[in-house]
Amino acid sequence: MGILDIVPAGVLTGDNVRKLFDYAKENQFAIPAINVTSSSVANAVLEAARDIKSPIIIQVSQGGAAFFAGKGLPNDKQQASIAGAIAAAHHVRIVAKEYGVPVVMHSDHCAKKLLPWFDGMLKADEEYFKQHHEPLFSSHMLDLSEEPKDENIAECVKYFKRMAPLGLWLEMEIGITGGEEDGVDNTGVDNSRLYTQPEDIWDVYSALSAVSPNFSIAAAFGNVHGVYKPGNVHLHPELLNKHQIHAEQKLGGGKKKPLYLVFHGGSGSTKDEIKTAVQNGVVKMNVDTDTQWAYLTGIRDFIQNKSGYLQTQVGNPEGADKPNKKYYDPRVWVREGEKTLVVRVKEACADLGNVNRL
Repeated sequence: MGILDIVPAGVLTGDNVRKLFDYAKENQFAIPAINVTSSSVANAVLEAARDIKSPIIIQVSQGGAAFFAGKGLPNDKQQASIAGAIAAAHHVRIVAKEYGVPVVMHSDHCAKKLLPWFDGMLKADEEYFKQHHEPLFSSHMLDLSEEPKDENIAECVKYFKRMAPLGLWLEMEIGITGGEEDGVDNTGVDNSRLYTQPEDIWDVYSALSAVSPNFSIAAAFGNVHGVYKPGNVHLHPELLNKHQIHAEQKLGGGKKKPLYLVFHGGSGSTKDEIKTAVQNGVVKMNVDTDTQWAYLTGIRDFIQNKSGYLQTQVGNPEGADKPNKKYYDPRVWVREGEKTLVVRVKEACADLGNVNRL
């Protein structure tokens, strides 16, 4: 049985998101979540998933969403980030079914200072729900990990009570992901905060499960955003198993791996670290830094290799009167970036065991 026997192609919502993650846990694989900044990037991600017959997660960060809407727009009240996230969600909804793969449409890290962005997306979900009986997005992430634990959990519960009736999945973070991404700088955070404790995970589970089962937890196990030289980041994905065991003991009844866990700061991780994380209940891994690099390399190599054809509109190594439109047309050189991104997304899926799952 493949995942398309359980959930439909296109953007998933409600219990279908949980069914997808249950299938991933039961079959020991996880799904990469790729940050997108344009329709071009989103299309390449969908193309990769289609080619290897895999479900996929597409997500927008606050900064990525603003770029999707256009850097020329003001964003003093998060209006560009709200508009860009909504535009991305509508775009993915329209084209995802054509690619024939299940898609989770997700919004990435939302810190306390970015809550107006979150509120704008939720408003769009509620308006979409009135017309279509499902939310616009599949899921949203609240990252209040910089706040005191009790405040983090209480705020997540408050929002989750608003989200659950719409069929929205919540991803929350407890513990800190190090490094810097999208304006959130945790490079100087105390090392102990990079490792979440089982008791903290249980407190989150207890509070959120009272609202709905449709949530996941990004537990810190040394994760760092960005990519670094080997040895600079000390990941301990084996700690995730302690969280699962602690929750199993608290719940009783013999249910194994009750937690849906998320792997942040995944770029540059070793294949063994990824495998261990998946074995311990990780169903989603964020991949951003590596895919940004992959998208660049195709464009970079094309421009370097075709430099003689990109200096003027007319005139190239083949002759002074030869036109160059077929080289400088964005559909040509942007496509080269899409091709190399497709390869990297396929690699991420393979690392997570997410191949031929349809």
